[in-house]
Amino acid sequence: MIDIPEGLAAAQEKFNGEAGRSFIAGLPELAADFLERWELRPDGGAMHGVSALVLPVIRRTDGVEAVLKLQLLDEESEGEPVALRIWDGDGAVHLLDHDPATGTMLLERLDPARMLSHLPDSREGVLVIARLLAHLTRLPAPDGMRRLGDIAGAMLEQTPWALERIPDEEARALVADCAAAVRDVVDEPGDRLLHWDLHDENVLAADRAPWLAIDPKPLAGDPGFDLLPAIANRFDADEVRWRFDAMTDVLALDRARARAWTLGRVLQNCLWEIEDGRPLEPEQLEIARRLRAAGS
Repeated sequence: MIDIPEGLAAAQEKFNGEAGRSFIAGLPELAADFLERWELRPDGGAMHGVSALVLPVIRRTDGVEAVLKLQLLDEESEGEPVALRIWDGDGAVHLLDHDPATGTMLLERLDPARMLSHLPDSREGVLVIARLLAHLTRLPAPDGMRRLGDIAGAMLEQTPWALERIPDEEARALVADCAAAVRDVVDEPGDRLLHWDLHDENVLAADRAPWLAIDPKPLAGDPGFDLLPAIANRFDADEVRWRFDAMTDVLALDRARARAWTLGRVLQNCLWEIEDGRPLEPEQLEIARRLRAAGS
């Protein structure tokens, strides 16, 4: 039997409702099934994020240290093993095994004690992420991957409804400007394999490489859509412009297009907040404000 972390149960309840409750209820049996099926021995306490339970294990057949990742299969998680197989450990964690029916994965074990968020120099952390993104996004996305063009089109359709629900005039103008920026680039959404969620807690150290990416939520699109998490890490308003400029330099991106897609990412986050009935995050609005000024 495994103990289900309260934080994971609460997150599944909040974000996935009945499906999340069902997933949590079935986790002990699911874990036991894969420990037996893949001949694994537990090797430490469980870890978790918002959507997955991660169990350190040792493979009985060869003594390899790994982690068993159990997660609710959905639109975001179903692309993870596809991307990891394409990257094949080059800049990202190795995928050792995968069960398509449940989304369960056996992954290379990295060092959770050496997370990029622990790096004292936040600027160096931004550059680490930029270098990883430059490497990961050099490859085209495969057929069947969810596409930024579809996501962007849906966001623009939702924007008029969302604007009516923003009472603050300045915030409403910022969100409208984010949508206008997306409208300028929506017909050229790109085709690179994006990570989508490369913030500094999704970068871990390993013996074989200084830093490796984990937990992608991949899609096909423009690499400019991948910049926002690193801009928002350890938020500092005065660092927004430096981070944006540094990342676009490392990735050799067209700055105007990257700015538009970064504002598109802000738009996506704002739409989610409005859908959930929550106030818009001041940090997201400040990023939009600073990038809007940079393009004027």
